Amino acid sequence: MFTLAEVASLSDIQPTYRILKPWWDVFMDYLAVVMLMVAIFAGTMQLTKDQVVCLPVLQSTVNSKAQPGTSGKADFTTVETTTAQGEEASMRTVSSGSAPTVTPDIFLSRATSSQYQSTESGQELKKEQKDSSGRKTNLDFQQYVFINQMCYHLALPWYSKYFPYLVLIHTIILIVSSNFWFKYPKTCSKIEHFVSILGKCFESPWTTKALSETACEDSEENKQRLTGAQSLPKYVSTSSDEGSPSASTPMITKSGFKFSADKPMIEIPSVTILDKKDGEQAKALFEKVRKFRAHVEDSDLIYKLYVGQTVIKTVKFIFILCYTANFVNTISFEHICNPKVEHLIGYTQFECTHNMAYMLKKLLISYISLICVYGFICLYTLFWLFRIPLKEYSFEKVREESSFSDIPDVKNDFAFLLHMVDQYDQLYSKRFGVFLSEVSENKLRGISLNHEWTYEKLRQHVSRNAQDKQELHLFMLSGVPDAVFDLTDLDVLKLELIPEAKITAKISQMTNLQELHLYHCPAKVEQTAFSFLRDHLRCLHVKFTDVAEIPAWVYLLKTLRELYLIGNLNSENNKMIGLESLRELRHLKILHVKSNLTKIPPNITDVAPHLTKLVIHNDGTKLVVLNSLKKMTNVAELELQNCELERIPHAIFSLSNLQELDLKSNSIRTIEEIISFQHLKRLTCLKLWHNKIVSIPSSITHIKNLESLYLSNNKLETLPAAVFSLQKLRCLDVSFNSIAVIPVEIGLLQNLQHFHITGNKVDVLPKQLFKCVKLRTLSLGQNCITSIPDKISQLLQLTYLELKGNCLDRLPVTLGQCQLLRKSGLIVEDHLFDALPSEVKEVLNQDTSIPFANGI
Repeated sequence: MFTLAEVASLSDIQPTYRILKPWWDVFMDYLAVVMLMVAIFAGTMQLTKDQVVCLPVLQSTVNSKAQPGTSGKADFTTVETTTAQGEEASMRTVSSGSAPTVTPDIFLSRATSSQYQSTESGQELKKEQKDSSGRKTNLDFQQYVFINQMCYHLALPWYSKYFPYLVLIHTIILIVSSNFWFKYPKTCSKIEHFVSILGKCFESPWTTKALSETACEDSEENKQRLTGAQSLPKYVSTSSDEGSPSASTPMITKSGFKFSADKPMIEIPSVTILDKKDGEQAKALFEKVRKFRAHVEDSDLIYKLYVGQTVIKTVKFIFILCYTANFVNTISFEHICNPKVEHLIGYTQFECTHNMAYMLKKLLISYISLICVYGFICLYTLFWLFRIPLKEYSFEKVREESSFSDIPDVKNDFAFLLHMVDQYDQLYSKRFGVFLSEVSENKLRGISLNHEWTYEKLRQHVSRNAQDKQELHLFMLSGVPDAVFDLTDLDVLKLELIPEAKITAKISQMTNLQELHLYHCPAKVEQTAFSFLRDHLRCLHVKFTDVAEIPAWVYLLKTLRELYLIGNLNSENNKMIGLESLRELRHLKILHVKSNLTKIPPNITDVAPHLTKLVIHNDGTKLVVLNSLKKMTNVAELELQNCELERIPHAIFSLSNLQELDLKSNSIRTIEEIISFQHLKRLTCLKLWHNKIVSIPSSITHIKNLESLYLSNNKLETLPAAVFSLQKLRCLDVSFNSIAVIPVEIGLLQNLQHFHITGNKVDVLPKQLFKCVKLRTLSLGQNCITSIPDKISQLLQLTYLELKGNCLDRLPVTLGQCQLLRKSGLIVEDHLFDALPSEVKEVLNQDTSIPFANGI
């Protein structure tokens, strides 16, 4: 027996899948139920009432109906008895209640008996003519039962006996065929997920909100058209790919830019409220729909199974109809039975009546009618299956009726399931399409984002940077919170890894904003917001993976002064660095490119006349073509770092206004070309650090105006005297080389303020070093120095002294006479400091508000 819980679970199957059963499937299910009832009804009647009643066919009756001599040709045998003299014998009849059975093989021997029986026979024949029902036979009850049972199996056609069971089997096959795809493991798992997700999407509060806002937008637009569209501003947005009316903003004049460019959104106070819990559930639904689509859209097994089961049902219908039509006339009330048991009962032919024939024939006709209707529906289903491509589904109508024009078309099993749902109710597909739209998902993310990132929370993340500016850094958010644009005193805004960032017109409130960072963040900007950025933005940092990710509006910021580009700009994309032509950036002063260039892009010359600083940081890719540098006559600062340069490029010698040159992290071995720098009268800073330079040519003396020379991390072993002829030199950095001796000529550098020789092989400090009385920074760490002369007290402006990593056994007491030196600026081992006299330590421990310089 089934438990109540099991029966209840069976009853839940149909409501669960009802949205995937079109009207013809439902109708066929009802037809199958009716056919099943017909089979059960017919089978029940057969089991309870089906029987055959047979009576023997007598010889006299046959003779009266047939021609003489034809009785021997019939299927039955007449029973005759004759006397020995040839007299005609007659059948002896006994009452139906007599037990013994008389066979025609027993002959009567006496004439009197034969005469008596002949007389009796004659009388019976005369009586039969008057009343045929009164004729008696010599069969008893058991013989009648025996004949009835034999004739039931011999005389009745098989279809009369097995028709109900055939109907039952056919109906079960049809029912199984109709529901196979709901039970097959490879399909039912997908169907269960689809039905579950579809129901949640249909009932989600976000679906109601999204569609209601669309309806409100449509009604508002219609109202505006009726009241006169000419009196209203046009709505334009550069983010046209969203295709959403709600994403557009009004174009307004500069005099009215304080209007936050919000399109007159029609807010529904009750139905559009979405709490945090509903928002999280809706976001989870978006993720489920995305994964389900990827899982189902790659195969068409459900479609093939449905087509296969429909074909099977159609073939089954044709087969049933063909053989049933042939056997329908075989069901009859009267039947002739020839059991061939004459030796037992004395009769060879019986006339039988089948009492269920009439009812079975009516049931069979009803069954044929049902199967015909069932077959026509199967044919219609096949027509529907092949009339349109069911493995493709278009949301074109939904896109037209809603603001979600980006709803993608789907294919294979995903498309077929949606076609099936449309037969139930098209509203399901419309509401389901909301969760296929990226615009819808972005709107939801925006709402959830605004719930989470309030003005107060954003204010807590605002900090002061090194330039003492208020800075906000947003990292890996789903979008830009609306409250960001309420931080009107913000100076720097950093957006990192925000793929759906959108800058709205409300940014016009941020009047202090001058610096914007977009790190892997292809931000979309509304028209009014772009107008504000074009007039106010001064510095822009863009970090990208591919050059195509650079927002197009970047190329049109006419007042931009600093542009930093960090990303992949290989040789194939070098032409793209033209940024749709840099000509519009008329006020650009600084261009910083960190990439993998093989040549300086020619389009940079578009901004060459007003560019003052050019920085190119390669990732180790060799920079070969540098001819474009010649056109940048106004460049004052040039950095070519990590470009695999082996020599100083000749194109640099044409930059007459060059003041600072940085060739850090290259492969320069020789700098003989340095003599050409004498033509660069304004060159004051030369940075050749992190190269492979082994010597400094004496021609360096021709760079008369040089103030800073950086040669650290090279392979120098000596310092030529020519270096110390640069009277204007204020900073000299030769750290991390192989220099063993500091030349005494160093005393000639009376303007030297910063001297760095850390990480060399120096063991003795010349006394002339302490004649550089303007020294503020002296780095002597990681050498072999054994003692510090007492003349160090002459360096009255010294604020930073590095001695750590040497062979010192004590520090000079005269350190206390360096008035500006404090313990924070003294880098030395602790035990050496502790060995100083207490009064010296007190002097060094004194607080001072005078800042010290650490050199680089």
